[in-house]
Amino acid sequence: MPARKTILIVEDDPDTLEMLATYFQAQGYDVLTACMGEDALKICQETPPDLILQDIRLPDIVGYEVYRRLQRNLRTSRIPVIFLTELKERDDRITGLKLGAVDYITKPFDMQELRLRVRNIMRRAGHGSLVSPVTGLPETEILDDRLRSLLGREDWAVLYIRLANVKAFNDAYGFVAGDDALRAVGLIISNTLDEVGSMNDFVGHLSKSEFLVLTVPDRVTALRDKLTDRLGRAIQYFYPLQDREQVAGEGQEKVKKDVPALEVHIGVLVGDSAAFTSIREIKQAAKEAGVPTKA
Repeated sequence: MPARKTILIVEDDPDTLEMLATYFQAQGYDVLTACMGEDALKICQETPPDLILQDIRLPDIVGYEVYRRLQRNLRTSRIPVIFLTELKERDDRITGLKLGAVDYITKPFDMQELRLRVRNIMRRAGHGSLVSPVTGLPETEILDDRLRSLLGREDWAVLYIRLANVKAFNDAYGFVAGDDALRAVGLIISNTLDEVGSMNDFVGHLSKSEFLVLTVPDRVTALRDKLTDRLGRAIQYFYPLQDREQVAGEGQEKVKKDVPALEVHIGVLVGDSAAFTSIREIKQAAKEAGVPTKA
């Protein structure tokens, strides 16, 4: 039987604390509670939980400071945190996300939504580094296993997708906006696979800004065409409103001075195009196929 997961709830309002504790205990979690930030830090040192529901406004120290101290300690630095707060300003949310919190929920919140968010974060944490914390898609280890299964066969195709110029975008608009763009690309790819692909198709990360879709030759052209269209139309919406018209201009290479525009590069590799003997060869050939066809 799998071990029960532990949630630490840090909340100074006794009614909210009791309600959350009772609810998550009923969901099968072990629950620890704290009303003060210092108490929460002590609990984390003694019994590190699997996840923390962290109120920001506490009587002794603010929740952000609790999180900073957790990050400075190796024993507690990898505990995922969801901030719970009445603060609704965008800057407050950005502060929490910049610190590295996995989620941010404002009060009053929907318990069903909170339960599902907790469940999903627990699942991702269980996979460790096997999935991207930004998109939730499989990363290198899982992708390599799937690529390894293609060796010695010819009945497969790989779609290479890269969001180019992400670093310049991050420098201009911030890493939160960059992560939002990558998350949107991952979602568009996943939704397109749901519509055009099959249950056997697979998408994973080659790197943070590179994706590989594993499919079959009969479907790869339809997937490529659909993704080229959808991603090409979506790019302008990754930008702030004031820059979207500039990005939407046909053939636009720069959003503003010294800031190259985001581009989507897409390429197709089929299994019968060469005798691949390693997954490294497949990855390299896929990258070469994706340089530089613009969506």
